[in-house]
Amino acid sequence: MQQRSIPWLWIGLGALLLLAPGPAGRLLIDLLGGLTLTLLLFPLLLGGAGWVGWQILKRRLRTCQACGFSSLGGEICPACGTPYGVGASGDSGGGAQGTLEIDAREVIIDVTATDVSQSGTPGNNRPG
Repeated sequence: MQQRSIPWLWIGLGALLLLAPGPAGRLLIDLLGGLTLTLLLFPLLLGGAGWVGWQILKRRLRTCQACGFSSLGGEICPACGTPYGVGASGDSGGGAQGTLEIDAREVIIDVTATDVSQSGTPGNNRPG
């Protein structure tokens, strides 16, 4: 087998371009820097684009209140045939996630007040 000689001429020319850059050396350095930056940032950009795509997809998913199946679009659940506007208990859900929207003016909240100082030992009425 014949051994290949080391290309000292090309190594010397490359070292000269990198150590004393003229216009061609600066172009080579800029090209290598841009390529390195692209290789380092490409996975981050790809991950960011995937995250934005997943958020958009998640907003378009609709969950059936009757069977829990999630699908994209349509007015009727492809698994059980229930319309998305009507849930399992007959309530009308809205929104992309099938959440129940309640008008706050029609809701009554009962609040019972209890005296905390009378329960427990005196001076020890701080929670856990």
